[in-house]
Order: sequence, then structure tokens, then C-alpha cells
Amino acid sequence: QMRNMIAFDKLNVKIATSHSGLTNAPDGGTHQSIEDIAVMRSIPNMTVIVPCDEIEAEKCVYYIANYNGPVYLRLNRLATPLILDDNYVFELGKVVKLKSGLDITIVATGTMVAEALKASELLEQNSISVDVINIHTIKPIDKKALIESAKVTGAVLTVEEHSVIGGLGSAVAEVLVENYPVPMKIMGISDSFGESGQYDDLLKKFGLTAANITRNAQELLSRK
Repeated sequence: QMRNMIAFDKLNVKIATSHSGLTNAPDGGTHQSIEDIAVMRSIPNMTVIVPCDEIEAEKCVYYIANYNGPVYLRLNRLATPLILDDNYVFELGKVVKLKSGLDITIVATGTMVAEALKASELLEQNSISVDVINIHTIKPIDKKALIESAKVTGAVLTVEEHSVIGGLGSAVAEVLVENYPVPMKIMGISDSFGESGQYDDLLKKFGLTAANITRNAQELLSRK
């Protein structure tokens, strides 16, 4: 329906979904959406947006209400830490640079932006300078900003509460492999369904924590 009845004719329809990633934790794999970014960004004419907190979500809603064309807005079930403030201005297709660094780029989306910031603090304790990028627009993606950051740091780590197949990491890799290849690591949910459990426990099981982001970043740095 989304492909044929909305995107094919580029209708002005907005699709806002909840229960993204593992946030519907107790209900298990059948109720956890971890393939949706891959599906939606592959559909022509479809814009894909993933807010990082409630402020960005609110700004996105107002923006897309005045945007003409199909939009997929990916929301989650649980509350997330506040990252932005009320002065934040949403710009479609533009990344939000949360920290500037020289050693490694961490690109995150949605719920993983908060974990990426925590990881950057852990890395900075070991004198590792981190470029932290919030990508709210998966499609169209900000190619220029990604390439510029890769040129500065020479290593890119992506983090998403989504399958490692076809999501944020794949979108970033598509940009860099054609324009500025650097050592890269994609963090997310491996080729599997989710499971039932408490949300924090599931994040630990699937490796989507600040501590694991830190470990992966350190391993990636050894490949530079």
C-alpha cells in the first residue's frame, strides 16, 4: 500500500509509526520493527526521518505537515533523554553536529544518539576526539556532511536500533564507498529478529550500549 498507493504517485501522505527498534521490548520480535528503515528508504519518492528525542520529533511533525510529499516518520514507544533544546531548528536532509572531533566519527540516529554521546565522553577520557553526528534524515541523506567528517577523522562508526542490513549504516556506506572510502563499522542488530525482555537488557544483548560503542570505536581506530 505504501509503495503503490502512496509513493508511486508521490501523494502528500505522512506515515508516523511507533514501536521502532526494540522499544516495544516485552512484546518481543513480532512487535519490534527493526527492518523498516531498509524497506522505506528503498521506495522511490519516500522521505525517511528518525528523530533523536521529543524536541526533534515535535519539530519534525510541524515541518512535515507543511512538506508536500510522502514521509515516513519513525518514532519509538519509550521516552528518550533530551538532547536538543527548544531553540533547535529542524532542517530536512541536514545532519546535526553534536560534537566536533578529529579522531573518529560516530554517526547515530534515533534512540542511539544518546548512547553515541555517552560513548564519546568515555572515549574522550582516553584522549580520543570524537565527531558526533545525529542523522535524523536517512533519506535524503546529507552526503556533503558525511564526506567532510570522514575526511577529517578518517574513520566512521554508525549506530542504529535497526538491522545492520539496509539501514543507517548501509546508507552511510553507500555515500562513503563512492566518494571517500575510510575504515568503517556498522553497529546495529545482526541478521536476526528481536526478543522479549526489558528494554535495557535487550540493548545489552544486542550490543547497543555506550560501552559497546566505545569498544567498537577503539577497534576501528586500530584500522586507520
